[in-house]
Amino acid sequence: MLTKIFPFIGWFKGYDFGSFRTDVLSGLTVAMVLIPQSMAYAQLAGLPPYYGLYAAFLPPMIASLFGSSRQLATGPVAVVSLMTAASLEPLATAGSEGYIAYALLLALMVGLFQFTLGVLRLGLVVNLLSHPVVNGFTNAASIVIATSQLSKLFGVYVDKAEHHYGTIIRVVQEAIHYTHLPTLLLGAFAFAIMFGLRRIAPKIPNVLVAVAITTVISWAIGFQHNASVDISAIECPRVHELIQSFNEAVNGITPLAEERTNVAKALDEAKSAHDTIGILDAERDTSVIAVKMDQLKEEAHVYRTELRHYLFSGVEQPDGSLRFYPKEEVSDGVQSDGRTWRIKVGNKPLMTDKLVMMGGGKVVGVIPEGLPSFTVPKLDFKILLQLLPFAIIISLLGFMEAIAIAKAIAGKTGQRLDPNQELIGQGLGNILGSVAKSYPVSGSFSRSAVNFQAGAVSGLSAVFTSAAVVITLLFFTPLLYHLPQSVLAAVIMMAVLGLINISGFIHAWKAQWYDGAISILSFVVTLALAPHLEKGIELGVLLSLMVFVYKSMRPTVASLAKHEDKSLRDAMVFGLKQCKYVAVVRFDGPLFFANASYLEDQIMERMQSMKDLRHIIIVSNGINDIDASGEETLSSLVDRIRAAGIDISFSGVNESVIKVLERTFLLEKIGEDHIYPTLEIAICAIHPHEHVDDVDKTCPLTDVCRLHA
Repeated sequence: MLTKIFPFIGWFKGYDFGSFRTDVLSGLTVAMVLIPQSMAYAQLAGLPPYYGLYAAFLPPMIASLFGSSRQLATGPVAVVSLMTAASLEPLATAGSEGYIAYALLLALMVGLFQFTLGVLRLGLVVNLLSHPVVNGFTNAASIVIATSQLSKLFGVYVDKAEHHYGTIIRVVQEAIHYTHLPTLLLGAFAFAIMFGLRRIAPKIPNVLVAVAITTVISWAIGFQHNASVDISAIECPRVHELIQSFNEAVNGITPLAEERTNVAKALDEAKSAHDTIGILDAERDTSVIAVKMDQLKEEAHVYRTELRHYLFSGVEQPDGSLRFYPKEEVSDGVQSDGRTWRIKVGNKPLMTDKLVMMGGGKVVGVIPEGLPSFTVPKLDFKILLQLLPFAIIISLLGFMEAIAIAKAIAGKTGQRLDPNQELIGQGLGNILGSVAKSYPVSGSFSRSAVNFQAGAVSGLSAVFTSAAVVITLLFFTPLLYHLPQSVLAAVIMMAVLGLINISGFIHAWKAQWYDGAISILSFVVTLALAPHLEKGIELGVLLSLMVFVYKSMRPTVASLAKHEDKSLRDAMVFGLKQCKYVAVVRFDGPLFFANASYLEDQIMERMQSMKDLRHIIIVSNGINDIDASGEETLSSLVDRIRAAGIDISFSGVNESVIKVLERTFLLEKIGEDHIYPTLEIAICAIHPHEHVDDVDKTCPLTDVCRLHA
């Protein structure tokens, strides 16, 4: 019982100092990959990079302690991070306090859902996500993830469009206008280091090496070079006008947001009081406010885009200060500082006395030292309802990724894997992680592979990974200040390259054309509707269920005849001659309300087409279940067939179906002498009797009797 509740107790059976040393080294090796990756993935999720470290603190240890896999490495992963961003962006601005609060709440919801599934032993629900759907979604998500980092790689700043492809078009347009070369070069250099080390020395933690080298370079060359100036230092009247207009638009949104909140409360009160007039007034006010806010947001976007488009040259003044002139307006002979400057414009009003001018690239910046504070995420019923569909999708998707990795490793180690226990471990990791400022996490393929290759013996390796993250948070965060954002973008892009699997589409199509079509449609819809990634999964699941229902309603009903290899096969598929007196019909699937009439139609069709038919044998090996509708149809079918002067028998009826026939007395109607244990026995008993007045030596069933005898 203790081992059931605390699976980690089983680690210590036969555990020795050698195993302990191996786990320590494995844990530290994984931490070297996890620390930079987690910061990169947090950025992908729309959170400050250091939230990735928070997500790498408790979840890996908790998920390992209460899971069943001893090598699975839990933490931030690319697809779950992207899904987190997709689910939260409609609710709040990325990186804002509200956005962070919703991310923690989402982690709690994901954890509770996974934990509940595990406790109720409902791990099989993950089968709703078929492999073709996951393959299509993962390939599309990989492309979305990779392209979402292009703006950071080129050092450009754009507002997000309604769809991801629109955002990429904006990024390309802005990159053509101006690309910050040091940003691009550092990102490309990080790529080269990671790719080179992966090929030349795969055992060296290439991500850590790339991050360390580029961070040192960033610090040495002064990669980040910002200046805080008064608006008067910018010699461009048009820029002054744009800043004023931008501030007016942004400042106008705040009171409207407050007014919308008040109207929402009034709407709730009117609904509670059943005040029809009050409801109509509140709904009208909500619509008016929404239109005004959209108008102001569009104005702010236009002003922000134009401000970002301006490129300035800095000219040093006699007092040592800088004045900024649009590049095309700098007079000949005027000596600039050689940098290209841009105004840093975000979603907040610009402080005219402290405008931030960017003359370099963007770095991670200040990371709060110490461990995160432990607080339970604030619960909001309305937000819970909005996040619930995303929480379910992230839960299933994250668990499917984790269990696939764990199964692959378990196949090599021979350890027993319990999917429900793994759900409990992942759920607890997310629940307790949310208390420690973590966003949703899952099992990582790359880090689990590193853990396995490093020889991890038990889940203690994850404990040492978490310990390494704690030490980093306590003592080494200042060293990460100069880490370039473009390097984190390169880390993400390098990681998702391994997720792209084109052969998965071909494999699915070869297996069943409709699986291939579902995979391709899931891919196209996910890619086209990004950042609304859930639409691709929802479509894939819906199509998979539709195919399942259709196949269940129209299972294979085959007429069997002797093949050249002496076996009985589908006569229509192989073009085989059939006995004109005895029809051998095989039904492949459970007989229930959705397909019972289909069996009846198929039998009636054969009765009409076979004028000399005397006996029908229904091969029942594939009928593994029967419900009331199926039994009723079968009873009616027996009556109709025998009323037409044709007899009917059954072969290979399994125990569960026999019990239903006994309870409903259908077995008595059919006759126990018409139930045969195997098809061969049925044919040998029926065939001679139906051919007594016509010995057809060419009948294909004659040989079946001879071979069986």
